[in-house]
Amino acid sequence: MDVAPPQVGSTAVIEVEGLRKSFLRPRGSVHFALDGLDLTVRAGEIHGFLGDNGSGKTTTLRALLGLVRADEGRMRIFGRPVPHFLPEVVGRVGAIVESPRFFGNFSGRKTLRLLAISAGVPVHRVDEVLHQVGLTGRGDDAVRSYSLGMRQRLAVATALLKNPELLILDEPANGLDPGGMRQMRDLLRDLAATGTTVLISSHILAEIEMICDHVTIISAGRRVATGRVDEVLAGFDQGSYRVRVAEPDLAAPLLTAAGLEVVTHEDQLVVTGAADPELISRLLGEQGHWVRELSPLTPDLESVFLALTRPELLDQAGPEGYDAPAPQPAVTIDLGDRAAHAAGSDQ
Repeated sequence: MDVAPPQVGSTAVIEVEGLRKSFLRPRGSVHFALDGLDLTVRAGEIHGFLGDNGSGKTTTLRALLGLVRADEGRMRIFGRPVPHFLPEVVGRVGAIVESPRFFGNFSGRKTLRLLAISAGVPVHRVDEVLHQVGLTGRGDDAVRSYSLGMRQRLAVATALLKNPELLILDEPANGLDPGGMRQMRDLLRDLAATGTTVLISSHILAEIEMICDHVTIISAGRRVATGRVDEVLAGFDQGSYRVRVAEPDLAAPLLTAAGLEVVTHEDQLVVTGAADPELISRLLGEQGHWVRELSPLTPDLESVFLALTRPELLDQAGPEGYDAPAPQPAVTIDLGDRAAHAAGSDQ
């Protein structure tokens, strides 16, 4: 692991460059958990870190926190190279990686109090973080009586004890009910509003889309997309519309003759290529086909994620969602830098 000088004046809180990590499998084969990964998280943002199980998300977080040693690459937190200078910055970082374990016979309050004392954190923070995560009324109950979602809230509370400038959360919504997820969402937004930087790994893509400013998507240990959430989604917007008419089989040839791409789905059409939806309604109206519905099909984060990581799972025949196009296998889409380049350039 190279030790590089800190970047003076950098606005990046986390910088990962060319990170590689391999593991030996039981029969002696090598598994590359990380294969030249790049990741940048800037100050004050809520950054979603997405990937399939086994894509390298948790390995990346563990490497940043000094829990596993990378084979190659550079990592910096607050401009300081880690893990070499991790003791200098760890006091500014709160983290949960994977599901922490607690003593079941201890109360949530006692658990947090012991952690606060061991970390030199004022004990008044215990009540503050219990309130932040919505456990004030259950703070004196034994942890063994907590539901999975409540234990997850307690885990987040442990990460908040130090009032960190950087919060790293691995699947914080695991086990939360809709009310708990909303409370977590509000908590993270409040933290970001006060200047806390949040890196959140999650498989609940709808939550990531609602809460995050930026996103990085990885697959097989490589970054395949990064940028503002709206930019990533816009990069996959095909300009398609859902059109409902009484006789779709008769309406489709009219649109095709005008140079539009049309796919028929039972009682509706998916039309691509119209610069203005007015063109669709005018073409059909002039021929006596009155439009019952004309609505844009915009991509969501789930469809983009599948297009980049699991294109074989996309339902290419179903118009109810958005059928994002599958990218070329050897292409990395880096919307943060407004560039697309061959994946081999990360080697």
